[in-house]
Amino acid sequence: AERVVPGEPRARVLMRAPTVTTDTAGEAPTEHLAVLGSPIAHSKSPAIHAAAYRELGLAWSYGRAELVADELEAFLQAHLHGGWRGFSLTMPLKNEAFRLAALHDPVALESGVVNTLLRLDSERQPWAGFNTDVGGLAAAIARADLDASRTVILGAGATAVSALLAARDRGADRVTIAARRPEAASALTDRFRRPGSHLEGVGLGEEELRDVAEGATLVISTLPGAAGGALQLPRELFAAALFDVAYDPWPSPLAELWRVHGGVARAGSEMLIEQARLQLRIFVAGDPGAPIPGEEAAVEAMRRSI
Repeated sequence: AERVVPGEPRARVLMRAPTVTTDTAGEAPTEHLAVLGSPIAHSKSPAIHAAAYRELGLAWSYGRAELVADELEAFLQAHLHGGWRGFSLTMPLKNEAFRLAALHDPVALESGVVNTLLRLDSERQPWAGFNTDVGGLAAAIARADLDASRTVILGAGATAVSALLAARDRGADRVTIAARRPEAASALTDRFRRPGSHLEGVGLGEEELRDVAEGATLVISTLPGAAGGALQLPRELFAAALFDVAYDPWPSPLAELWRVHGGVARAGSEMLIEQARLQLRIFVAGDPGAPIPGEEAAVEAMRRSI
């Protein structure tokens, strides 16, 4: 079917229709997908996508591959054929994936980050890039009924960009980016500051965070799992709920720190599920904004898989 790629209203590309079967047992996969990144062995994406495909009756496979950023271009070139439908991208590939995508959805364009690539039927423009992290995190925050009005984000990488946009989506009127390199935090605030918004960058230390800790309602950690446990944080910050994008192992070192101080910590597994919901729409229909038949049952199957 011919579809318009979101974010590129004048670009029309041909996309393969999904292969749907009523029983996948014993069948060879008709389409292949995978999650790419480093480290990748811990990823639960293969399990949750496989569960969704089984629920939908899709004869698709979903694997994983260990890659760093300078390997991605050659990898994608090698996987233009052979039934490869698309890829999920995790650290450290999200910025490079944005560079390599020929077309981008609006969220990817705003963020400059791509975590999903869809194979297009075009040799000249083979990959469309999407960002499902923003929508996935916003949905997870809403599902947990967390107050994002005054949000502190730990880290300043690609996922921090998505966290900033998700917090705004959830109505944040003040967002603070805290990073080990204050200049990285300031670069993000300069890039996304807009009239009427309160956006600031600070260092990732107890003294630097003290002024913003009072009154914070939500802390979103985008740090690698092991990094959070070594932080020295002001005591006032633990009154805010923690949403840690890390989910394996759980509780993370940062979540343990939160619980020691009597705070509430939420795992990133729900973000994983909600962003995978959007990826499922992309891989099946090419549109993250269009629910697909059987979606809710597929999402419940994903939740059960983890």
